[in-house]
This record gives sequence, structure tokens and C-alpha cells, in this order.
Amino acid sequence: MKKLEEYVVSIPDFPEEGIIFRDVTSVLQDAEGLQLAVNTMQDLVKDLNYDVVAGPESRGFIFGTPIAYNNKKPFVLIRKKGKLPRETVAISYDLEYGSATIEMHKDSIQPGQKVLIVDDLIATGGTTEAMVRLVESLGGEVVGIVVLMELAGLKGRERLAGYRLDSAICYEGK
Repeated sequence: MKKLEEYVVSIPDFPEEGIIFRDVTSVLQDAEGLQLAVNTMQDLVKDLNYDVVAGPESRGFIFGTPIAYNNKKPFVLIRKKGKLPRETVAISYDLEYGSATIEMHKDSIQPGQKVLIVDDLIATGGTTEAMVRLVESLGGEVVGIVVLMELAGLKGRERLAGYRLDSAICYEGK
């Protein structure tokens, strides 16, 4: 059986020179790679007590939903602004080049619920920090964050100091 890292295709100099792009689609396109990714992420947080799994579009949906399903937990969508039909709460945050806004349904997290955030990647941590703040604005408690890949050189983990963060694969560079 292959290691999880072997399913990730690394593309040098994309989107610009000096960057190594870690392509998650190569994991998703392989049945064994996808199963290994979900199982590994799920195993990393098997000791956590949580009520709800939350994840951002689109790849947080891909990895978060099977973890929620396997553990008989609800899954909460975190979406880009304007995509959810009912009353929402929103948070805006800065990106490397610009800003973004994410939303959740106002009734998706109840005060006191313990939340596991699932995503494919943590880089600088800006999006993840915004998700944490959004969950907490509804009274939820983020008890853990699990990602498939961490780009340690971009220091997202430092930005989330005080929160448990598990990564299935950690790349030292950017």
C-alpha cells in the first residue's frame, strides 16, 4: 500500500516560479488515495469529543462529509458569501491578494456545541482563523482542526496557537 504522500502530485513553479503546488485532485482521483486520506484524517481526531463537523467549500465538503457520516455527526457548510439561502452570519478576512467573506447559516451551530473543522489545506491560516471566529460567533467551541496538508513554511499553525491542529501530511516549505 502506498503512503498518503505518494498520492499527492507536486507541481513545481505553479502558480508562479519558486512555488511547489500540492495538488489534492490527484488524491481524490484515486479510490485508495481518497479512502486513505479520509481514514488518516479521521484517525488523527478519533480521541476528540465533538458534536458537529464543519468545513468550507469546496474541499472541506469533500473530506468533512465522510468524517461526519462515519461518526454519525451532522455536517455544517461554510460557504462563500451569497451562496446560502437562509439567514446567515458572515465574517470577512484578508487574503494574500485581497479579501474574502465566508458565511454559515445562523442556526447551524448551537451555543456550547463542540465543533471539528475539516479542510484540505492550511497555509497562512487566514481562512481557518476566519472559520474559527465564525463558529465562535455562534457560541460554538472549536475543539479541533484537521487538514489533509499543512504548508508549515507559511506558519498557519502559529496563527492558530491555542487550537488543536492535526495534519495528515506536513510539508516543511511553502
